[in-house]
Parts: sequence; C-alpha cells; structure tokens
Amino acid sequence: MDNIDILIVEDNRHDAELILEALEGLDIGDKVRAIHNGVEALDYFFGPEGSLKKADVHLPKLLLLDLKLPKVSGLEILKRIKSDKRTMHVPTVIFTSSSESQDRSESYKLGANSYVVKPMDADMFSRYVYDIGEYWLSMNTTIYDGGATRAR
Repeated sequence: MDNIDILIVEDNRHDAELILEALEGLDIGDKVRAIHNGVEALDYFFGPEGSLKKADVHLPKLLLLDLKLPKVSGLEILKRIKSDKRTMHVPTVIFTSSSESQDRSESYKLGANSYVVKPMDADMFSRYVYDIGEYWLSMNTTIYDGGATRAR
C-alpha cells in the first residue's frame, strides 16, 4: 500500500494532470496518487489489495473526490468511506464541476468535509487545488495527528 498524503479520484485525465501539477508546489513529492474511476477508488480502500486488508494501514491525509465518475459514482464512494469506522475520518473534499444543490446537499449529508466547484479558468483551478492541499496538509489537524499541528 502506498504511503500517500493525497488520493485523487478523477476520471478526466486533463483535470487530473492539472491537479497533480498544482500540488507540486506543496513539496510532497511522490505522495500523491491519482486513480480514474469509482471501482479503483473502492478497491484502493476495501478491495483485495486495498489498504484495509493490510496490517500497517496508511490512509491518505486527504481524499480529493470527483462526483461524476464511471462505474461507481463519487457519492457512492463517499457513502462507503464515511460509513466505515476505519475510513470515516479521512478528510474528503468533493472537487467537482457540479454546482447542483442536490449534489452539495447529498455530499454533506454523507459526510464530505468540503465541497468545491471546479473553476473554469485554469489559473483559478490550480490556485484552488493548491489552497485545498495547503489547508488540509499544513493547517488542518486531523484525528491522526494527536493534537499536534504540522508546520511546513
């Protein structure tokens, strides 16, 4: 299992590349992984080779999740992750093109920690991604941090 900081679940390869480029500024090196559909996401956490099947579990510090995914939707992934006691505390940011109020409402109902609509402008897109990563990896203190804040 990868010891990663950010898991990206994004089916649009162009968006995934933009996200990866934007995160380069956070100096987290190879601790970012992108996967491209809902089945891969569920397998990552719960599948035969998934992290929860191994003794030394290293869950991501941030899950950046698109909603409109092939095979299994982002909402279904969110529901599964947030309903399992082993993964429920993984910070999950919905990063999607959907500004539908129903999607926002359902995401928060299922336990999303944040909901961000992807900007159309490439520069703003990159800025949003960088800021999301900076906040969740540098400023936010998670249940796994033992109360200590991280400084970068």
